[in-house]
Amino acid sequence: MQITNGSAGTTVDIRRASQADPEANAGIADRLHTLGVRAIAMTVVDNGGVTRVKVVPVRRLASVLRSGVGFSVVWAVAGTDDSFALAAPFDTPAGDLRLFPDLDALDAVTGGSPLAWVPADQYTQDLEVSPCCQRSVLREAVERGRARGIEFKAAFEVEMSLLDRDGRPAHSGPGYSASALLEIEPFALDLMDALAAHGIEVEQLHPEYAPGQVEFSCTARDPLAAADQLVLSRVVARKVARAHGLDVSFAPSVHPGTLGNGCHLHLSAWRDGVNLMQGGDEAGGGMSVDGAAMAAGMLDALPGVLAVLAPSVLSYARLQPQKWAGAYACWGVENREAALRLVPGTVSSRASSANVEIKTIDGATNPYLALSVLLTAAFDGIDRDAALPAPVQRDPHSMTKSERTKARIARLPSTLGEAVDLLARSEVAMKALGPQLHHAFVTVRRQEWATYGKCDVAEVISDYRLRY
Repeated sequence: MQITNGSAGTTVDIRRASQADPEANAGIADRLHTLGVRAIAMTVVDNGGVTRVKVVPVRRLASVLRSGVGFSVVWAVAGTDDSFALAAPFDTPAGDLRLFPDLDALDAVTGGSPLAWVPADQYTQDLEVSPCCQRSVLREAVERGRARGIEFKAAFEVEMSLLDRDGRPAHSGPGYSASALLEIEPFALDLMDALAAHGIEVEQLHPEYAPGQVEFSCTARDPLAAADQLVLSRVVARKVARAHGLDVSFAPSVHPGTLGNGCHLHLSAWRDGVNLMQGGDEAGGGMSVDGAAMAAGMLDALPGVLAVLAPSVLSYARLQPQKWAGAYACWGVENREAALRLVPGTVSSRASSANVEIKTIDGATNPYLALSVLLTAAFDGIDRDAALPAPVQRDPHSMTKSERTKARIARLPSTLGEAVDLLARSEVAMKALGPQLHHAFVTVRRQEWATYGKCDVAEVISDYRLRY
């Protein structure tokens, strides 16, 4: 049973909203008890891209909604490898935050699961929203859109590598093939059932191109709910895999020399019920004037925010030309080599389904931060009346350097070190994240580059394969 229907409409201060109706909150606790739920797992995705968790008994829900649960300030500078970067004022054993569950996103699974999952927001001990709360910066970006009369729909594609207990791929391919699906059929069917039980509607699932790789796509939600949905779907996938004696990796690179795991984002913008990613002329690929300006804003910002979308050393083993990863900063209509792909949809559904796909995002990203920087870039595009260059309808890597220059096509950063340097100077990123979170994130990623930047990819994979 899904207690509610995602994060849509959540107010900026979820702590006060959750306290507004004590009787309703008591009713939620009672329903959880009736379902056999004994505890609630509160999740936070940190700047290392790791989903951290605190578990509280259901009987303590009222107390948690009143005072929260402790969470050290040092988690703002936690790395993927559990190291902590040195960045004041976070690099200290002193100080504490409080985690508050967002009951609008509380979910409980059918089938007698004793554990319910809920995303949490971070507050100071003075009960103010922490400037380093990744989920809150996305909520604020969504609210900035609503102030402009714009709402968004977002959906992440989930790519993962299904592994046996020895780390070998669970299917041997070929990609998209019936034979590969039959190797993992019991897992695939149980996964779709489990996701549905959590209120996550799967649109399609298939074995992907790399050995052991599987992809599934879910229905679009508002951005905050879409990020919550991605976090929960990964938890569910790992739980189902372990029930089958398997495990899953969401790392950008899992087996050296093979294709990695992306986390492509499909995004559409709406005003007064009209999809802005359609309804325009050919110059913008069919997008409206504002839709094209938002796409231009995201395209212009990509080099500077890439370290948020592709934040790991391993990201750049994946982000290679001719791998459908979007290694060049360009856009095209249904061009899977472009970093930004316009998906117009079929004639029969274009008004509702047209969207842009950002292909550079991978499994190491924090989805709340990825959406925050992209929405901020979209608003910047509108404010500047940004214009798209001509669409690229061929593989940009096959073009000569002069052809790419003439078409305004640039290679995106090829290392995390290069990407972090650009992120440190990105005005879009600073506006999206705020000074404290921006500083913390840059410091965490610089430490990862200093630690792993010169390591062999296989060594990094060994450390990171099951971290996300």
